[in-house]
Amino acid sequence: MFRAVLLGLLVFSTALVQTQGAEPDRPNIVWLSTEDISPQLGCYGEKHAITPTLDQLAADGVRYTNAYTIAGVCAPNRTGIILGMYPTSVGGHHMRCKATLPDHIRCFPAYLREAGYYCTNNSKTDYNFGVSVSQVWDDSSKKAHWKNRPEGNPFFAVFNYTNTHEGSIRATGKSYAQKTARLTDDQRQDPDALELPPYYPDTPVVRNDWKQYFELITGLDYWVADHLQALEDAGLAENTIVFFWSDHGVGLPRAKRWLYDSGTRVPLIIRIPSKFRGAGQGSPGAVCDDLVSSIDFGPTVLNLAGVSIPANMCGRPFLGNDLPPARDYIYGVRDRMDERYDCVRSVRDKRFRYLRNYESFKPYAQYMNTPEGGPTMMELRRLQALGQLPPAAERFMADTKPVEEFYDLENDPHEIHNLAGDPKWQAEIERFRKAHLTWMDKTRDLGLIPEPELTAGAQKLGSEWAILDRPDASEILDRLRRLVRAGEQGKEGMDDLVAAFGAECAAERFWAATGLGNLGPKASAQADQLKKMLGDDSPVVRIAAARALCLMGQEQDALDTLTEQLASDHQWVRLHAAIALDTLGDKARPAIPALQTALGDKQNKYVVRVANHALNGLEGTQNRVP
Repeated sequence: MFRAVLLGLLVFSTALVQTQGAEPDRPNIVWLSTEDISPQLGCYGEKHAITPTLDQLAADGVRYTNAYTIAGVCAPNRTGIILGMYPTSVGGHHMRCKATLPDHIRCFPAYLREAGYYCTNNSKTDYNFGVSVSQVWDDSSKKAHWKNRPEGNPFFAVFNYTNTHEGSIRATGKSYAQKTARLTDDQRQDPDALELPPYYPDTPVVRNDWKQYFELITGLDYWVADHLQALEDAGLAENTIVFFWSDHGVGLPRAKRWLYDSGTRVPLIIRIPSKFRGAGQGSPGAVCDDLVSSIDFGPTVLNLAGVSIPANMCGRPFLGNDLPPARDYIYGVRDRMDERYDCVRSVRDKRFRYLRNYESFKPYAQYMNTPEGGPTMMELRRLQALGQLPPAAERFMADTKPVEEFYDLENDPHEIHNLAGDPKWQAEIERFRKAHLTWMDKTRDLGLIPEPELTAGAQKLGSEWAILDRPDASEILDRLRRLVRAGEQGKEGMDDLVAAFGAECAAERFWAATGLGNLGPKASAQADQLKKMLGDDSPVVRIAAARALCLMGQEQDALDTLTEQLASDHQWVRLHAAIALDTLGDKARPAIPALQTALGDKQNKYVVRVANHALNGLEGTQNRVP
């Protein structure tokens, strides 16, 4: 009897030890994410940065020097991060859109939860698609925390810091004091000692923005310290992998919302306890120059947790077992940034960046309400009016963009000298051009399909993804790109544009009308054809045709079409109409009553902003609405 009891106790105690030891077999994982900062930290060589905690985190972990986000703004990036996919594949590439996902595409924390992880998000979502947070997280709120997990569960916890956001850079008075309350006097910055990027004017106003940006980063450093200490106090530091990253680059002009390094290169630091380090991975103080995209974050977490990575994910794990080959390129996208459309695609390797501007007829710095309220942007506008901008800033404020840009970041880290026209670099440019086109086709990039057509397609097919989930997707994309190129060729491309008037695909008809509109009076021979397009089945085609006629000096009927679409039931149709009217200048004067009515749009603040800007130009008023 005694021997039986002893044996039973032995079995029980062995099982208990095994149970207690099971948690470390699967790591806890914490993401400390912040907003709107580039790698301006001490550990990245920034001599003015005061970031002792982050510097120590890098000393204890791995610092990645080639980490990039997909876009230069938060919401499309968050689409990609939570799905491990490019937002352009699922229709989540426009700022604050609401795409519909097909059933087989799920957020990566859902797979962790099925594997027994307790998953929390504190607290930003901003995913650009409709999903119940309960399908993604055990808790997504300002109270969400790994501390609330069930006993024994491994956890994946996300914490997001907001005080480095662009709105904080321009904060003043009590608001700014609260955001930097923990800084000591010797942690304050001297604005005159800082080094400005060459694309900013060197004025006290700009220097103050740069000063506040660096001080906000020091405030962030305190926040990181708090979270690391919490893990230490709970005895979990040795069982927890910690990621630190930013959602995109610094929240200032020519950075946030753009695809240059200033907008997409981010800090990425990962501390891995020794028990979870794979061969050659996670050594303290290591520096890794592998190309990492933000869509790789989720698949990497799954891989570290021992969870299979779904086949639909484009992201590749860069830590853990059985890693795929390293990336050759990083891809970036720019689409609707707040209230303005601008389709740009980027390809980056470790040395070069290639940019394809699909709407080169638009300015770099289209008027957008949020950045225009920042002191640096106001300085750029002020000095532009005075003709006093430095050359790099003057180029950024130009009315149009080159079709292609190509930069050698090894010798031109601020991406000032465009090499696209230099014969010396044509072989390299062609390599990147092919990589870009291959990527667009492989990922079924939806960016050349106007947003109203995306929403119409999703309503018909069930999701934006389904629009190009077809065998001839590459042929459709090729036709759209050819029409864009025809519009860039002037009169030489006119025949191709006219031939697309009868295309079945509304996006093709849209680009045909847009290209003719860019030609203006040179394409006036096609006015009768464009007038027929005012009755097109697609509202966005009608708008493009009306814009073209107005630019040809034939406003009759065309303005009626634009004002009619400004009152459409569909919000993105209204936005396209408002933008078209805003670009017409004085020609849009008869539309003033319709634009005034649009100020009352309760569904879409972007329509209100564009209508307001148009009215400011037509009536000489300023800032009638926020």
